[in-house]
Amino acid sequence: MGACLGACSLLSCASCLCGSAPCILCGCCPSSRNSTVTRLVFTTFLFLGVLVCVIMLSPGVESQLYKLPWVCEEGAGGTSVILQGHIDCGSLLGYRAVYRMCFAMAAFFFLFTLLMTCVRSSRDPRAAIQNGFWFFKFLVLVGITVGAFYIPDGSFSNIWFYFGVVGSFFFILIQLVLLIDFAHSWNQRWLGKAEECDSRAWYAGLFFFTLLFYSLSIAAVALLFIYYTQPDSCYEGKVFIGLNLTLCVCVSIAAVLPKVQDAQPNSGLLQASVITLYTMFVTWLALSNVPDQKCNPHLPTRLSNETVLAGPEGYETQWWDAPSIVGLVVFILCTLFISLRSSDHRQVNSLMQTEECPPILEQQQQGVACEGRAFDNEQDGVTYSYSFFHFCLVLASLHIMMTLTNWYKPGETRKMVSTWTAVWVKICASWAGLLLYLWTLVAPLLLPSRDFS
Repeated sequence: MGACLGACSLLSCASCLCGSAPCILCGCCPSSRNSTVTRLVFTTFLFLGVLVCVIMLSPGVESQLYKLPWVCEEGAGGTSVILQGHIDCGSLLGYRAVYRMCFAMAAFFFLFTLLMTCVRSSRDPRAAIQNGFWFFKFLVLVGITVGAFYIPDGSFSNIWFYFGVVGSFFFILIQLVLLIDFAHSWNQRWLGKAEECDSRAWYAGLFFFTLLFYSLSIAAVALLFIYYTQPDSCYEGKVFIGLNLTLCVCVSIAAVLPKVQDAQPNSGLLQASVITLYTMFVTWLALSNVPDQKCNPHLPTRLSNETVLAGPEGYETQWWDAPSIVGLVVFILCTLFISLRSSDHRQVNSLMQTEECPPILEQQQQGVACEGRAFDNEQDGVTYSYSFFHFCLVLASLHIMMTLTNWYKPGETRKMVSTWTAVWVKICASWAGLLLYLWTLVAPLLLPSRDFS
């Protein structure tokens, strides 16, 4: 961990890291916006923390973590405690290290959440802290990280687990909001291109992707029934799959109802197909945490003496399964999406605390960009809420903690790695997401006096 953080610190030693955000990319991106560069650098901090977490989960690093004060107690023979029917305690050290690394990241971003409350423009003195002093902010992050590794184990992991559960739930909802916004923008732009160019190719493209997403969703449902259910058991999984499939069919029908189409001409099956596929993805993540060997092929294999193994050679527990890898990829894409763009829809901008660039200000920015230098685009007003952006990174830190640790709960892990807590959180998040999408469809009908354009 020290070597990794030390290597990362070398990247931050350039003199421009003590200055403003545009200075960082002025050499390679002379027309960069101040607001965009700042978000990208903070996101890079988050990704560096994720990289450290991934390194900590490797077996070689886990063996070095025995030297820290909160590791497992050693037995009489000098080996870690291994109880019959339980996972080797040493294989959990990486998880506890990830808890502390993610705690440090969450604490760092929460500090900025409080510090940047009610910043209205770059003229605020606190904006200079937001957009500059990167080397010192990196040192603060490193200091919090080092301190986190000296927190006594005690009840820390148990309490922090519940913070992770709540934060991950809300981050899944944020992912869904961004996905709904992306699907709406995609559909709206391609329909506009079709009308503007008077070409059927755009309609064919929309039809192709809609059919593709629904086909993938149907295939996902079939695979979930094959691999995560049994004819005479796994009733919870059958109910979850069947119920989510039914809800997806309902929202798809609601998206093409005549009254909904009249109120929202841009609504259609493309958005519904994207939401359906994402719901099946979250359902898959939920079922991959079911603590039943018959209903979850991702659980470690049990030998006759009930010693838990995962690899074919039985030396260590294997944590990198398909749901974790796909979840990590979706997390990275979602976090980059938060950092790079504002929505085309005013309602989403209001929810995500971002706003579009005013036309007059955009013209001024284009003039500055032509001069070949980075520019401050927030002198008259911030383009995103500094505080809310950092709060999203707090939730992202908690979500990646739960993803990388497979929702490990310290109090239950010695019995089974996966817990029903993870299953219910993800299933409830999928239901909340479907209800949120349904609300975007029926809200103009229920509240006709409000503008939902």
